[in-house]
Amino acid sequence: MDKAATLTWLRRISGDIASVTIKRLEDTLPWYADMPPARRSAVGLVAQAGITSFIQWYEDPTSTPWIAADIFAAAPRELLRSVSLQQTLQLIRVTVEVTEERVAGRGDDLREAILLYSRDVAFAAADVYARAAEARGLWDARLEALVVDSILTGEADEELPSRIAALGWHGHGEVAVLVGTTPPQFDVDLVRRTARKLSVDVLIGVQGSRLVLVIGRARIAGQEVPDGEEEELGFEEIASRLEPSFGPGYVVLGPAVAALVDASQSARAALAGFAVARAWRSAPRPVEADDLLPERALAGDPLAKQTLIERIFRPLQAHSTDLVTTLWSYLDNGRSLEATARELFVHPNTVRYRLKRVSEVIGWDATGPREALILQTALILGSIGAAEQVRRRPPLRRPQR
Repeated sequence: MDKAATLTWLRRISGDIASVTIKRLEDTLPWYADMPPARRSAVGLVAQAGITSFIQWYEDPTSTPWIAADIFAAAPRELLRSVSLQQTLQLIRVTVEVTEERVAGRGDDLREAILLYSRDVAFAAADVYARAAEARGLWDARLEALVVDSILTGEADEELPSRIAALGWHGHGEVAVLVGTTPPQFDVDLVRRTARKLSVDVLIGVQGSRLVLVIGRARIAGQEVPDGEEEELGFEEIASRLEPSFGPGYVVLGPAVAALVDASQSARAALAGFAVARAWRSAPRPVEADDLLPERALAGDPLAKQTLIERIFRPLQAHSTDLVTTLWSYLDNGRSLEATARELFVHPNTVRYRLKRVSEVIGWDATGPREALILQTALILGSIGAAEQVRRRPPLRRPQR
């Protein structure tokens, strides 16, 4: 049979090949049968376009570049999001198998043409998905930068949750922000691989010389661990594992918050700590933002001042005035038990007992030099705040006679 006759015969059976291909797809590919009717119809259009395009290519093999691309032009854009590259290759394989079966015995040249054309179509499919992935990657990078910037500035709006979901954020548990310097050669993929190994979500923001990581846990705090799964790491351990990805300098971890939409609170603390971390000469790497509360308070951070007062001064004052008095005296006397006991006219063991109670109430130990600085700063700020409240209190009016 000459080429002209073969082309005529192929055009005559093209509709039959398309029908058999659709039936074969339904019988052999479960994912195709489970698709909505509109998407199945779109996949059928791609298969039909592939058969028609092969006939045109067989007539003129020089048309390969644009004919192969035309096959996927028939598919709606949303089909790329619902059909993976692996499924597309399965579609091509089924179509080629059906076509080979129908042309069996028509000559080796026709069978070889089918194999060459299927190779070109497979490469065209890979190119389509590669360009879609590249465009998706660029869009995701811009969207991720926008989300991180919204978290840092605290300018969250009603669209933030949908943007977060679009980035594939899976975590529903606590979130913390890690801030440091950007390394000269920053490997984003290394950070994401490390985060996957730690079973956490991460958003990455590069702002010039500053690198910001928003870290999220998969489980809600207090939720029971399913059988066979390991306990989630604490944010301190997670920060230690991610620390090598930062450049030289300080790395500061903000406090944990309940959800990603509240991450701006952790970000404010981390940024404030990063700005003053150099004031602590022996600061560890990474360092928690709450360990830099004195430096942040001296720099004018209102959040640090409020945290020191609410977590140290007020609990002690509400528990016992003796604890506040003893702590003041102990810090003013250079952390000397004997000098404190003489000033308060008590036994040194009483001072030890009260300092132990201070540690139990607020969680900080006054006998350590660093924690003593934190406690003394909290006492100073609390006393200033108490004095201001007294001055602002309206005077009592005497009853009129």
